[in-house]
Amino acid sequence: MTDAATATAPVKRRTLTGMNPAVGVAAVVVVIMAVIYLVGGKDQGLVTQSLVSGLLLGGVYALISVGLTLIFGVLGIVNFAQGAMLTMAMYIVYALSTAGLPVYLATVIAVPLMFVFGMIVQATLLTKLTISGSHDGPLLVTLGLSLLIINVLLMIFGGRPKSVQAPIDGSVSILGAVASWPRVLAFVGAALVAVALTAVLKRTPLGLSIRAVASNSEGAKLVGVDIGRVYALTFGIGAACVAVAGGLMTPFTSLTPSVGEQFTILAFVIVVLGGLGSVVGAVIGGLVIGLVQTVGALFLPGTGSLILVFAVFILVLFLKPEGLYGARR
Repeated sequence: MTDAATATAPVKRRTLTGMNPAVGVAAVVVVIMAVIYLVGGKDQGLVTQSLVSGLLLGGVYALISVGLTLIFGVLGIVNFAQGAMLTMAMYIVYALSTAGLPVYLATVIAVPLMFVFGMIVQATLLTKLTISGSHDGPLLVTLGLSLLIINVLLMIFGGRPKSVQAPIDGSVSILGAVASWPRVLAFVGAALVAVALTAVLKRTPLGLSIRAVASNSEGAKLVGVDIGRVYALTFGIGAACVAVAGGLMTPFTSLTPSVGEQFTILAFVIVVLGGLGSVVGAVIGGLVIGLVQTVGALFLPGTGSLILVFAVFILVLFLKPEGLYGARR
């Protein structure tokens, strides 16, 4: 079962050793960071800077992945268009900012636009395939949608990188490390959205319907839940999550029509790492991958840090194939 289906379950998830996954991951991270600080051979200030940067980056990764894992947990499909929708949201924010709106106000406007877009995609392209239980159909449709979005953006905005001026300049000191305000605000915004989404799933009628459909769609249908509506709303929420992430990232990310593709691969890694369908797992996985990427770059510069990302990914799947918060099948 997914987190969406078990948000109110009284039994805590535990690993094979009986430890809660979050506690286990935190313990491993602390041990590894202690080793890096003591015998890693790197300047401690540089390590601290990488640690803080990794956590800030991981928060945004988590928000991108939450939308992806929520869609999988309820609809049972893997959305290959998640990265393209992220790019679409970023260009909406860019266009609104160019028109004179502050970037964060543009983000607020982009969120409902992407929510409606997600609902339309589900209602028009995916509903029949989802309800029928088709697996190949939704994959091909979302892959085609991804290519369509990228090429439309390329046709409208061209291929040259674009940027958005951050509304807040300067930086803040965190544990001796320097973090720019746009990155701090992106992390805070991602955390608030994750908390709000969890509250919606746990404490609202909509959340109850989503959890019911995720747990047993046929049973939910028998008690009067409109499955098609829940599917559309869930896909819309997933699109809204990437809209928030895209808007928060726009001030410190160079925009190209294919920029979201690099995040698609990492989002899939995070979702599988945390457990398919697990919102909590996506958050923890995002933070872990952010740390591995930035701290790993101290030892393997450039794209070499991705080797460590995939190494951690493979190790976790070897030890716990269902992911940190995934249910055994």
